[in-house]
Formats: sequence, structure tokens, C-alpha cells
Amino acid sequence: MMLWLCRKGMAVPRQIRAAVSPGNGALPELETLWLDDPLPDELVIAVRAAAICHTDIGISEWAETPRVYGHEGAGIVVETGSGVKGFRVGDRVAATFGLCGKCRNCIDDHPAYCFENIVLNIEGQRPRPALTRPDGTEIGGAFFQQSSFATHALVTERNIVRIPDDLDFVTAAPLGCGIQTGAGAVINNFAAKPGRPLLVIGCGAVGLAAVMAGKIAGCAPIIASDVQADRLELAAKYGADVTVSGEDPAFVGKVLETSQGGVSYALDSAGTQQTFEAAIACLHPGGNLGILTLPGGFEDPVPHPGGLPFMTTSMTGIIEGDSVPDRFIPWLIEQHRAGKMPYDELITTYPFEDIAKAFAAQKSGDAIKPVLTFESEVQ
Repeated sequence: MMLWLCRKGMAVPRQIRAAVSPGNGALPELETLWLDDPLPDELVIAVRAAAICHTDIGISEWAETPRVYGHEGAGIVVETGSGVKGFRVGDRVAATFGLCGKCRNCIDDHPAYCFENIVLNIEGQRPRPALTRPDGTEIGGAFFQQSSFATHALVTERNIVRIPDDLDFVTAAPLGCGIQTGAGAVINNFAAKPGRPLLVIGCGAVGLAAVMAGKIAGCAPIIASDVQADRLELAAKYGADVTVSGEDPAFVGKVLETSQGGVSYALDSAGTQQTFEAAIACLHPGGNLGILTLPGGFEDPVPHPGGLPFMTTSMTGIIEGDSVPDRFIPWLIEQHRAGKMPYDELITTYPFEDIAKAFAAQKSGDAIKPVLTFESEVQ
């Protein structure tokens, strides 16, 4: 039973249910935890939907201590800190990545490249623990300044965006990271121009969002690649002009032929050395390769094939699609309503208590975008 306390005339949560990942890749299990009071710039949201991203799985396999993940949450504000001015109790919001709001990149409209990005998002830094077990043991929280695999989450005023009343939470949740990353790579990082060829390697949620955005931007041709035939069919459905199997030994030649000499933009969401080098080989001089994940680990060097492409092409690290969330997420919602970003068709829902099944489905590729729902947790 969830314990509710009365604070300033409101019922607010303090004892919550959260999915705790024990560490070293063990699947999450539901536990009762205590949620800290919000700091002056923080809010508490009652989570109504939380999407699962490969980042949640990847970090949970790397981490050695118990943590609560989740960085694509959507819900209702139930409490605000003393310094919050832009939101109030009852607001419907989507949570996204954390940012300091003060560094040069944040001030210059590039918050995804915030100087404190790793500290705030991957490490989940907060002045005091966000989550503890009943015995007082600290559980890693504030992942992406939310840890939304829980019935309630602490967020900051900087990393939530108000959503329309008629947008359901399940559809809103994936906007916080995966959809804005794929679409933003094309619209923001590449600033893609009409008529320029686009290659998307890896047709998961991020890659398919990039295909949809490429269609909106007028890229031509749009070439999509994956090793799963069903993913290639989806890419064709959502805007790819040509699909090429990632296992085709003539992959590079086919892309060069289709694009009449090479693509202007290549987005590699597969993150292997093979796809990295293939993407470089598919660029024409002046082309740009967007990197979503590195081959190997973050501390390992990535061999570049060198040669003329080293001097004539560019590489861009893609973080959150270089999004300014309070502007880009509303734009994504507009595109969705216009039928140009039907990413909701990629969603498979799971009850919160089935989070282990949802993790497995995301990892195996059985689900493109799993989204947890919390109806059974609402009192």
C-alpha cells in the first residue's frame, strides 16, 4: 500500500513503487522505496507512462550498484518545489534529459551538449539521494534527472515539457529521448536539405524516427538499412525510398549507386565497427556521419579507415538530436498530429509490473518501442 502524506493541503507521495535494477545486467524488480522531498527547482510527477530505451538497458548492464532507470517518462505534476514558477500541480508533462541551464551550450540553445550532461544524466547527480530503501540504503536515482521507472519521480523544471490535454501519456512518453533523438539528428544536427540523400543504418525507434523526419525534410533518396526484414518493411512504410539489408555484401556499392555517388547524411544507430566504416564509405565528399553509439566502449579508441574520407567528410556525435525540448517536442507533436510522424504505431505497451518482460522484448528486438503503463498503480 502506498503511503501518502499531507503537505500544504495536498496529498503527495513519499512511499513509492519503483523498478530497481540490481546491477550487472540483472533484470529490474519492483520494490517499495522512499522518495525525497523536491528541492526548490524540482517537482514530483505521478508517472502514467514510461518508455524503455536501449540506454536504460545498456547502462543497467554496465552499472554494478542498484539503480532505478527510465528517462522517457510522462505524467502529472503532483507537487512543486518552492522555486518552481513555470509549472503547477495538475499539469500534464513529458520528462526529457537533464541540463544545467547555465553553461555556454545551454545558453546557446544546445542543452543536449550541456557541460554537465554526463553528470546529470548518466550519473544522476543530485545534492542528496532521491531514492532510499525503507532501511535507509541509498538506491541510485535521478537518472536523466527523472528515474521514471517508478510510480512517482523527481524532475526539474528544466527537463519537463507541458503536453496537450488530448495527448495520451503513452504517446507522449517516447518523445523524451528516442523520437527526438532520431528526428532531431536529421532536422537539427544535419539541418538536412531537400533533395539531399539520407542513409539510416538501424531501423529501431530512433532510426525510424529519422526516416520519418527525412521525409518531412524532403531528403531524397532516403535509404534505410537493417538486418531484420520486418524493420526494412517498416522503413519503407514510413518514408524510405530504398532498403538494403545490412548483411548484403554489396551494401556500400548499392548505396553509392542509389544515391548517385554517395549520401549527404548517414546516421548510424547500430554502433558497430562494420556499420561505422560502411557509413563513412557511403558518404560523398562533404557528407556528414551522425554517430549515435560508439563501437566498443566509451573509453576504447575507434579505428577510422582513414584515406581521403578522413579529410573530406565530417562526423557528428548525436546527443538527443541537439534538441531544445520545450520547442522541439511541441514541433514533434504537431508533426504527429499532421500524420507525418506516426511513431505511436511503433509502441507496444506493458503493465509496469511486467517491466522485466518489456526489457527482454526491447533487447531482443521483439518490440520496437516498449512503453510501461501504470493503471494498476493509480489509486
